[in-house]
Amino acid sequence: MLLNKMKSGLALLITCASMLVITVQAQSLRDPTQPGVGAVSHSVSQQQGTDTLKLNSVLISDNSATAIFNNKMFTLGDRVQGVKIVRINASGVWLADGRHFTLYQAVTETKGQ
Repeated sequence: MLLNKMKSGLALLITCASMLVITVQAQSLRDPTQPGVGAVSHSVSQQQGTDTLKLNSVLISDNSATAIFNNKMFTLGDRVQGVKIVRINASGVWLADGRHFTLYQAVTETKGQ
């Protein structure tokens, strides 16, 4: 009888010890949805002023031309990061400071040519 109590006590001790190990291991795991150590978070408004201009697309119709920079729409005369758009056509966009933005050739090619 004493031997049976010792066996059940030992089984209980082993169970408690294994639960403790599992708890300690779970506490050391990092949440994968959180940024890594040393990551810096910026709000959207902080990022907008420091973005490099990227021409995403040019939309040309009979009445208007629209340039899409950094996923935002602009028309002739609008200002992109403080610089006026002076020309928009199928081959690119020109800014008042002399910069010329073009799309990748694959974007501007017409199929079948």
